[in-house]
Amino acid sequence: PAAERYNLMPAIDRWVIHNSLAEIGQHLHAKPGLPGTVFSINLSGASLGEENLDLFIVDQLALHQVLPQRVCFEITETAAVGNLDQAATLIKTLKAKGCRFALDDFGSGLSSFRYLKLLSVDYLKIDGAFVKDMVDDPVDYAMVQAINTVGHVMGIKTIAEYVENDAILERLRELGVDYAQGYGIHKPCPMEQWLAGRCGVD
Repeated sequence: PAAERYNLMPAIDRWVIHNSLAEIGQHLHAKPGLPGTVFSINLSGASLGEENLDLFIVDQLALHQVLPQRVCFEITETAAVGNLDQAATLIKTLKAKGCRFALDDFGSGLSSFRYLKLLSVDYLKIDGAFVKDMVDDPVDYAMVQAINTVGHVMGIKTIAEYVENDAILERLRELGVDYAQGYGIHKPCPMEQWLAGRCGVD
């Protein structure tokens, strides 16, 4: 919040993009046998309208020799809706280069499905507020089901957040949700440990 208040987020985002791609490029060159691995980088809403952000990202991908297809940029639904035209343009431009996009915390807005038609994203990250109680709350279960169904009709892969245990994971499998994220899968670990096969996750 302090960084947003003083308009520092675009600079922070550029720092994150530069350093993330530098590390990703380094690891991919050291471990070329990582086919299909996609690395996610979050973008703040403040950066969506920043001039030439797309050119900066393309330059950084080239500088660190990272294929665009290996990178997925995550934008929260509220940030995308608040900067709809800019978000749609950025997504269109970078997707043409090969980058992927995920719409994070989907379902938190009141007009989620309406805006989804305007944003050409690759992944929908279902808001964890619905996922964490879906085993016991039929309304939350129905919300997850609806988001998953609409996403699949539109050809978008779905990702459930806040998957805390096997019971939630089993219900997500019943619905056909594509991917899961949360402590029930594995706790976060440093990239070095994951690349060395010491994280215990596939």
